[in-house]
Amino acid sequence: MHHSKDLTTGPITKTMLYFAFPMILGNLLQQFYNIADTLIVGRFLGPNALAAVGSSYTLMTFLTSILLGLCMGSGAVFSIRCGEKDEEGLKESILHSFLMIAALAVLLSAAVFLLIDPLLRFLQVPPEIYQMMRDYLWIIFMGILATFLYNFFASLLRAVGNSVTPLFFLGICAFLNIVLDLVFVVCFHQGVAGAAIATVISQYVSGVGLFLYTWFFCPAYRIFPGPVRLKREIFSEIGQFSFLTCLQQSVMNLGILMVQGLVNSFGTAVMAAFAVAVKIDSFAYMPVQDFGNAFSTFTAQNYGAKKTERIKAGIKSAVLCSVLFCFIISACVFVFAEPLMLIFVKPEEKEILSIGVQYLRIEGSFYFGIGCLFLLYGFYRAVGRPGMSVILTVISLGTRVALAYALSAIPSVGVLGIWWAVPIGWGLADVTGFLYYKRAFRKSESP
Repeated sequence: MHHSKDLTTGPITKTMLYFAFPMILGNLLQQFYNIADTLIVGRFLGPNALAAVGSSYTLMTFLTSILLGLCMGSGAVFSIRCGEKDEEGLKESILHSFLMIAALAVLLSAAVFLLIDPLLRFLQVPPEIYQMMRDYLWIIFMGILATFLYNFFASLLRAVGNSVTPLFFLGICAFLNIVLDLVFVVCFHQGVAGAAIATVISQYVSGVGLFLYTWFFCPAYRIFPGPVRLKREIFSEIGQFSFLTCLQQSVMNLGILMVQGLVNSFGTAVMAAFAVAVKIDSFAYMPVQDFGNAFSTFTAQNYGAKKTERIKAGIKSAVLCSVLFCFIISACVFVFAEPLMLIFVKPEEKEILSIGVQYLRIEGSFYFGIGCLFLLYGFYRAVGRPGMSVILTVISLGTRVALAYALSAIPSVGVLGIWWAVPIGWGLADVTGFLYYKRAFRKSESP
């Protein structure tokens, strides 16, 4: 299963797509098992359980995004070292970032158990599902360390050009999760707690599995390669990349969390529709998000190898692929919005159905906006300007949250205002990112 790939040589579009494909497949699998969760809970436990698990998913995404951001930031450093062919520097970066992110994962685990009730109050969880959501989250939080292990080693392997092995372990995780979901929820009648137990067991299997794979089959990337000498400057470099990428991911998901709070204030029907529609939404634009991450690794390796012209050609190719894909997906989501909602919602639940369709038709028409945004995030992270990714995220999410609160307060607009705020936020961030690129990289002194 050695599939490490040097992204600094070979045909550009083909190289990027080959590298991106396992990442796209992996994330679709991840979405697939999130959907399996929703499907099994919705069908067997009813709308209240569906609303509880759906809202928990938003909170969990926010927490895992902190770890994901730290790992992605470190991954950018690993890719640059790989492009520079600096093996010693790569080993040192792996050790320092593992120690730093592991310590933060332990702290995060402790914090969420202590803050579970304030978090639920912040989310304005309706009283009828409060206890159910609390039970679900209490178990789900036990999987935070597993999430760290998987994301750290997946980021490391992808950074050195191996996007296949993380996919393999994610596949095991997804399959196991669905099987255990059916066992705990349907056979043992464990309710939402059963769905949570299934998820946590699967996460540990994939996280520990990927760690053991790296240890035994990739000895060059072991965390403790020999005598350990910690260096402040390496912590500093990793810290800069990781914390800014983490900040970007957190801002992104904090915005979504604030919108979730606003959605919850419109009652259980809007909550359930949003929980389902967001799942479909994530599924639809997930491939361009992964393509953005693959483009980021491509850019970082070439940035380390100082191949400026190859990066420029890569940008043109990536924008073309991304926009083309988004237009196809937009058309599909717009046309099939209702059948997609009906996968999760019973036909007689007409209110939930119509709210969800309305959401999907608005968001779905503008996927090219988020497609370009993911490329901009990946590019700025790869060329050592992760701060710019944070700025773009703040513009995108800041606009979204401010507009959602402002527009939904107008009685004649209501929930529609929350839906329209999203594409407007994407558009503003895209324009800012492109203008900055034109200004900062106008001369060919850099990409």
